[in-house]
Amino acid sequence: MANGLLVSLVAVLGVAPFVLAGQNNVANSGSWSGVIINGGCTVDEAFVEAVKCTETAPGARLALYDDTTRQIYDLEPQTQVVGHLARSVTIRGVLEANTIHVSSLEPLSSIGLAVGQKAFDFSARDQFGQQQTLESLKGSHGTALLFFRSADW
Repeated sequence: MANGLLVSLVAVLGVAPFVLAGQNNVANSGSWSGVIINGGCTVDEAFVEAVKCTETAPGARLALYDDTTRQIYDLEPQTQVVGHLARSVTIRGVLEANTIHVSSLEPLSSIGLAVGQKAFDFSARDQFGQQQTLESLKGSHGTALLFFRSADW
């Protein structure tokens, strides 16, 4: 990379809108991607993909686990998500407190840039506090960028 700098870029795609502290009842429209899980599953169990999270359990409510933010969202109405247990989906709707009021659901077909697709223009600070852009990182032999959707640092 240019000037021997190691710049790590993290592109979080499909980030859900957030609720500011003190505004717990403010509704936010948006989309969330993740896996439909058994609502009795904890964040830690969902993170390690425990079998119980994707097993059918009588009377269990379904929820959305977003591995980018490691958050579980309640889903309403349940009729919108029945039959999608263990599937990766994108849900559109309104977030109120910790419940997504589902308006639509579609299979998650891809995440991020396709191989060979041109990266979007960006700007980020490197480990030395210097502003870097796609242009400033280009080397004489090209540039390799890694966009990593999520990580548990």
